[in-house]
Amino acid sequence: MCELLGFSAAKPTDISELVREFFSHSEKNPHGWGMMYDDITLVRGCEKASDSPKLAEIMKGIAPQKDLLAHIRFATVGKIKQENCHPFTGCDITGRRWTFAHNGTIYSGSSLIPYLRTQAGDTDSERVFMYLMDSVNKAQENGELSSEERCLLIDDLVRDLAPRNKLNLMIFDGEQLYVHKNMHDTMKYRREESGYIISTTALDGGDWLDVPMAQLLVFKNGEQIYSGNPHDGIFIPNLQYIKAMDAMHI
Repeated sequence: MCELLGFSAAKPTDISELVREFFSHSEKNPHGWGMMYDDITLVRGCEKASDSPKLAEIMKGIAPQKDLLAHIRFATVGKIKQENCHPFTGCDITGRRWTFAHNGTIYSGSSLIPYLRTQAGDTDSERVFMYLMDSVNKAQENGELSSEERCLLIDDLVRDLAPRNKLNLMIFDGEQLYVHKNMHDTMKYRREESGYIISTTALDGGDWLDVPMAQLLVFKNGEQIYSGNPHDGIFIPNLQYIKAMDAMHI
């Protein structure tokens, strides 16, 4: 399955070794990679991360980071091409830049159907991001949302989309990192000296804790600022899903 990495800190912190270890997992997730770093810089590639000269060059000189979001892809929906690589990014009507990465598959979601005609690639993840951006813009027609209002809006969107879907995701809005999982045995976090690092799988050993199931967490400047109420949208594979995954050897 795809893997996600997120970091939120109070000050720039050298996490380059953790990022390198994360991208080394591309041997099992070979269908693309992407990273948001230096607050607004986004890079992506549709090759295996460990084979990417571009990523290798970036990692040689990557500076300490305050916020970071990364993704390695195992393709299940959508072709292997750059348009389908995460993270996805775009600005809302106030000029705020949102960056989105997803691990999972959307099986149920009529609200995403209209984006089939307008998306750049052909992944369900991109459609979730487009729905997110339209929802954010609609909520801001009468003015920019506050920090708390953004937390509540993303919480509502996650609760709406989670039932019957695999919805592990990370979103960065230029200030806040939103984290959600609804699949068992995925996504860990660790408290660092200056903040939090969150990863689909534990990195470099150490003491990692499970991210709470089916509950939105939000981090800002290395502190957790919001914890949503747990919801019942936990993904539970049915027999049809299990047979399909067996057929794909996943």
